[in-house]
Amino acid sequence: MKEFITVCPRNCYSTCTFRVFTEDGRVMRILPYEGNLATPEGPCIKGLSYLEREYSSERLIYPLRRQSDGSFVRIGTDEALNIIAERLCGAKAKHGPHSVLFYSGSGSSGLSNDIAVSFWKLFGGATTTYGNLCWPAGLEAVRLTLGEVKHNLPWDIANASMIILWGKNSAETNVQEMIHIAKARQNGAKVVVIDPRRTLTADKADLLIRPRPGTDAALALAMARVIIDRGLTDREFISRHVSGFDQFAASLQVTPAKAQEITGVPAQTIIDIAVEAAGAGRLTIVAGYGLQRYTNGGQTIRSLLSIPVITGMIGKPGCGFNFANLQSYIFDDVKEPLSYYPHSETDQPFRRAISMATFGQDFFALEEPAIEFAWIERGNPVIQLPGSSEVKKALEAVPFKVVVEQFMTDTAAMADIILPAKGMLEQADVVGSYWNPYAQYKPKIVDPPGEVLPESEIYWRLARLMGLNADEAGIPAPEKYDDWLMKRISCTPGFVREELMQKPVIPDRNEHPAYANMKFATPSGKIELWSERAVKLWGVNPLPTYEPLDNFGEAHLPMRLMTPNIASRIHSQFGNLEVVRSVVEEPVWKISVADARSRGLKSGDMIRVFNSRGEVTGRVSVTHRVKSGSLVFPNGIWLGEGGGVNRLIAPSETDMGHGTAFHNTRVDIEKMAP
Repeated sequence: MKEFITVCPRNCYSTCTFRVFTEDGRVMRILPYEGNLATPEGPCIKGLSYLEREYSSERLIYPLRRQSDGSFVRIGTDEALNIIAERLCGAKAKHGPHSVLFYSGSGSSGLSNDIAVSFWKLFGGATTTYGNLCWPAGLEAVRLTLGEVKHNLPWDIANASMIILWGKNSAETNVQEMIHIAKARQNGAKVVVIDPRRTLTADKADLLIRPRPGTDAALALAMARVIIDRGLTDREFISRHVSGFDQFAASLQVTPAKAQEITGVPAQTIIDIAVEAAGAGRLTIVAGYGLQRYTNGGQTIRSLLSIPVITGMIGKPGCGFNFANLQSYIFDDVKEPLSYYPHSETDQPFRRAISMATFGQDFFALEEPAIEFAWIERGNPVIQLPGSSEVKKALEAVPFKVVVEQFMTDTAAMADIILPAKGMLEQADVVGSYWNPYAQYKPKIVDPPGEVLPESEIYWRLARLMGLNADEAGIPAPEKYDDWLMKRISCTPGFVREELMQKPVIPDRNEHPAYANMKFATPSGKIELWSERAVKLWGVNPLPTYEPLDNFGEAHLPMRLMTPNIASRIHSQFGNLEVVRSVVEEPVWKISVADARSRGLKSGDMIRVFNSRGEVTGRVSVTHRVKSGSLVFPNGIWLGEGGGVNRLIAPSETDMGHGTAFHNTRVDIEKMAP
């Protein structure tokens, strides 16, 4: 039996390292790898399900072509690629390269994804997307304030004397973090969860505070006012390292009493938690991504970040603000991909792009050329984009669509040709993390089944069919892929390549504690509570502020819709696997006891959820875990499972970073007849 050390490349905080055992070229077992100090207990159920994912009978392992009746028929790889090459060349010849849409999601990470960009540059360009569904408002907020996006090592949280998990449900979405939080509690730390829901993480906390969704900035700013009014700031730290404090202090109009009106959190609770946080000595605030998926998301993160700033809890062990840690992204030219920003007219060849947050309406607003061909990989936009009804109509309007996918997702089902995607065990790659500090090598462990090709080989073959010079564009031939990967990482200093091939490595440039040198890559060289760039780039207040949510004309609807991530899937991935389905309940709409009582609902009843954008039906679950006025349904549920919730979500960007304001949505519900 052979043993390999590998890493999960999914869009997940943990980026777990684990061991894979094979026999006669087949995966037999997956076990933990203790050498990664962030993830020593091994992968979650999703990571363990890679064995089923690799060999699932539902996996797509041959190219498929849509028939006139909508069904699919298997075709050979050569035939599929010839059809695609012909359609690409035809679209370019008749309408130019920007008649082709290249859509890529975050379904799998790794340096090999660079090859896709190289191909489309070689093609002459394409219409692409900008923005991000996940985290950009928070990234931009941290960058505006601290200059760089980083935080202390994951296991450093065990040194904290107080931990505030603000909108972060680690027990489901970052399960490895709970190991280090448990150690902190053993050391005497107090753990506070601030979340409208009572999550599994809250079950393990000392205190749960439940503000109304989207009001977290008001809570944070009221806490900051208490800290300042009571003289609990770190004056020396502020004097030496903070710009804009006086303006910030003078701007704080949200008192605890006012915050109580806005958030529903008692004023005395706000006072108590503020005083306790300021006096904690070692405070770590961990902010979840859901917090910044509102129209006020960036300003919310700036407001939360003000608390460790004014108390001087930055750059020290056990202290800081944990949102994302991009220090392992050592192979990137920039720490955040340029796709977070619209492409300029001079950014050839990708000078035309549409926002992910407003994809449907942007698609139909495109000027000539219209989209004649769509290529979709690493994503499931029909389910994941807001305003999904418009997204589906947009894709239906595209004459020819190619989807690269492992399973028959709702997006794949719309394709004209489906190319089977590689599995995570079937090609070598290098993966970074946005939580732990490690750069990690992911070896090839098994050969792809059927006629599955790595995407790098798909692009290489297409380039040859289209008469394009793949070698000059940096698209490696299959037999040269490993050389390409080694060359790609050999240009970056700060680690030993041979060591990386054997185990996870922490790059030399990793700073711990983060910001310990007190150098901040901001215009002033200090932490900026007052940010001129916030005004110039995004048109928001230069100071952190609470901005009421935009309800998009539906303030009269009684319930705020929340679509959080859950433990059993990463967005729309993994939920189709039997090993996952066997241990999780069917997706249901969760409602508070009070809201259920007022509507005559009980668990198991069928309800219709609706607003001006559409409706979705499903079963309701009555629970004390949901705050009154909220309705909760997990994100990523396929249409066949009763999903489609994103059709209710208005396409809208966050206040900065071109993020997506998923959680502004208001809805109403009604009981359906049995």
